[in-house]
Amino acid sequence: MTGNDTHADAGADTVAEGPGDVAGIHAGRVTTWFERHVPGAVPPFTFDPIAGGHSNLTVRVTGADGRRFVLRRPPLGHVLASAHDMGREHRIIAGLQASDVPVPPVHGLCEDPTVNGAPFYVMDFVDGHVLRDPDTAARALTPEARAVASRSLVDTMARIHAVDLDAAGLADLGRHEGYIARQLKRWHGQWVQQKTRDLAVVDEVHDALAERIPDQGPATIVHGDYRLDNCMVDDAGEVVAVLDWEICTLGDPLADLGMLQVYWTGPGDEPSAWTGSATSVDGFWDRGRLVERYAEVSGRDVSELPYYVAFAYWKLACILEGVYARYLGGALGERDRSELEPFAAQVEAAAQRAEETLGRLR
Repeated sequence: MTGNDTHADAGADTVAEGPGDVAGIHAGRVTTWFERHVPGAVPPFTFDPIAGGHSNLTVRVTGADGRRFVLRRPPLGHVLASAHDMGREHRIIAGLQASDVPVPPVHGLCEDPTVNGAPFYVMDFVDGHVLRDPDTAARALTPEARAVASRSLVDTMARIHAVDLDAAGLADLGRHEGYIARQLKRWHGQWVQQKTRDLAVVDEVHDALAERIPDQGPATIVHGDYRLDNCMVDDAGEVVAVLDWEICTLGDPLADLGMLQVYWTGPGDEPSAWTGSATSVDGFWDRGRLVERYAEVSGRDVSELPYYVAFAYWKLACILEGVYARYLGGALGERDRSELEPFAAQVEAAAQRAEETLGRLR
């Protein structure tokens, strides 16, 4: 799911199989599938990768009449099928169609790998901006629209957390209880498997977090990676689509708010361990105002939020270590280790911020 050509979501990196093919797309077979399953789609189609990366591949599909769609499929050579489950991602977006969470209309899921080598699903293309860096944010939105984007991002998150699970058919998407405990187990396991060096603070923070998990209220949808650049906004700053539902599950909604605090650095905020925040440009809200707005519109008690921020920093350290390990293993080709040191430093900074944030709770 993505917007105009200057913005992106996920990518592709394979060898074309025939005329008209692009990375991860067999044009002939996918065209036949479109003709059979997407009413009104007019061939021939053009296929354009929207971006590159290690997430699911996202491709813009344009019909002969100019109508545009988005096709999502797993990354090429992916190993962990559960992390790139097209059926699950399609189910979530389809379930949210009747809610007030902005998601694009979906047109179908193909689970037959003989069509395109892997399952995929198709949805409408939505125009908008994906803001990944300060320069893009400054060009795309006025200061007034940046304030709107801040408010709309929080309000949209509150809507996600308010979705009626039964009405959306998502009540059995995941376990309702013990979200943080399960997340701690999962990500610490990832850390142990992928770590490139010993970093005692990661293990120490894990143990401290495990000892004082807050009581979880009723389970809600948890996006899992909710931040500005995983949403699309229009020229006025309103969120028009929420992207990247890959790790969505059910659990504790404050985990999303804590993660947003880590990813967000407003104009007056102390810099986060997450680099490249688009939200440092004038007009965006500071972190504190985001929290106040969420408490207001959701009605939730946010007094335990520092715990969730510490957890989010720790989780970020585990995620970034996995990226660093893949890069050291050659995912970017042959690189001098010194070129990758910023990744290592970011892991250490996130772990340190987790420890500092947790320490203020004691």
